[in-house]
Amino acid sequence: MLAPVMASGKKLSVKRAAGLVLGLFALAAMPFFSFEGLSFSGHVALGIFLMAAVFWITEPIPIYATSMSVILAQVVLLSDQSVIAGLLTRLHPEGYTAPAYTQFYGTLANPIIILFLGGFTLAAAAEKYKLDRNLTRVLLKPFGTRPEMVSLGVMVVTATLSAFMSNTATTAMMMTVAIPIVAMVPRDDPFRRLIGLSIPVGANIGGIATPIGTPPNAVALAALAQEDVFVPFSTWMMLAVPLVIVTLFLAWWGICRIFKPRIEEFELQIDSSFDRSPRAIASYVVFGVTVVLWVTEKLHGVPSAVVAFLPIVLLPAMGVLEKKEIRGFSWEVLWLVAGGISLGLSLQQTGLAAWMIGRVSWEGFGTTGLVILFSLVGFLVANLVSHTVSATILMPIAISLVLPLAGGIASALIIPIAAIGVIVSYANILPISTPPNAIAMSTGLIETRDLAVSGILVGVLGFVFTILFALVLWPLVL
Repeated sequence: MLAPVMASGKKLSVKRAAGLVLGLFALAAMPFFSFEGLSFSGHVALGIFLMAAVFWITEPIPIYATSMSVILAQVVLLSDQSVIAGLLTRLHPEGYTAPAYTQFYGTLANPIIILFLGGFTLAAAAEKYKLDRNLTRVLLKPFGTRPEMVSLGVMVVTATLSAFMSNTATTAMMMTVAIPIVAMVPRDDPFRRLIGLSIPVGANIGGIATPIGTPPNAVALAALAQEDVFVPFSTWMMLAVPLVIVTLFLAWWGICRIFKPRIEEFELQIDSSFDRSPRAIASYVVFGVTVVLWVTEKLHGVPSAVVAFLPIVLLPAMGVLEKKEIRGFSWEVLWLVAGGISLGLSLQQTGLAAWMIGRVSWEGFGTTGLVILFSLVGFLVANLVSHTVSATILMPIAISLVLPLAGGIASALIIPIAAIGVIVSYANILPISTPPNAIAMSTGLIETRDLAVSGILVGVLGFVFTILFALVLWPLVL
């Protein structure tokens, strides 16, 4: 008998095999249950939701494949083109709501997906022409030679790049810059661990600053867009950048106290120069114009997703990016986010989200209590599974809970949903919590206990200050 295998060819672990069976059972069994107050389409959507949650947590198949499975299941079981619609209708006399199948497929071209694709395009051009490396050299120079200031410089530069590039790509690039230099430091000097932690901490915090910085931001914005609430690029930055600055500085200060360097002076040298070829210059111009248009969205009124299409078109058209660079995009991230958007769509349209909320009495919590509760749950879960998965599961439920407490005013959702999405990104205690942590661990500069120490520090800072900002400062911005 053939053993079940993953896409990579490795045998499924007991956990993954159990997850596969449990997820498929939930999908198949839920339509045959009869929960009071839940429509038949809601039962089908509940099966899809449970399958997705189990698959995302146990990973019997890759998490991005799970997202595509969600869309397929919705088209096959819920849409107006369902191949078994007649059978399902006969099984349940009340029938079920049948959204157009194009709504589910359309999530693959959602404006949030286009926004992220634009970010990938800029990041690929920056890496190809070493714009990221040269910006690192220029931005680090003012920080001097004191080890603590070098650490701050590394953290600030990493955070800045991570705001507009993939956290993973930024961490990988910064590690290649730092490792040869840190190799000159004695192995017992805590400065090695300080630098090793500065990069993932900077990447994880810096990604919060912009809508394209990290997938949970996209999940939060997509969830708001489902309620016809559209947050401009610049508005998100006005909310997030001050928070990023405060938590980044305090995280640096705390980590420097814990991992105090022994050396008194250190010079970080990066040998690189700006490429002045026509295509490199074209990439610089497109990068600069796109970023300026993003941060001035409120002035000109062009949505950030429309602006994002400029680099998608211009960079390949001018020969700045070729097929091999485009093939290297993190397409799996786009699939993952699209699946989450699609799942939120079915939860809303079938009434499942409203039904789930009705099972619990939430009156005593209030909006602030709900935000704190969901943020805490999101933080704990996101340390164990993907940040994106955590945000994807929580956002539709959180919106359905918060909206009635906000009097049905959709614009009142911005602060609660942004707070939950941001706090998820501060969950970085374990090596598996986020790719930057895993990359940092792979270098040998840090150990698991170092990540745990810095992760707890950053997590507490992020949780406390996000709640404070959401209660005190964000209302002034909006």
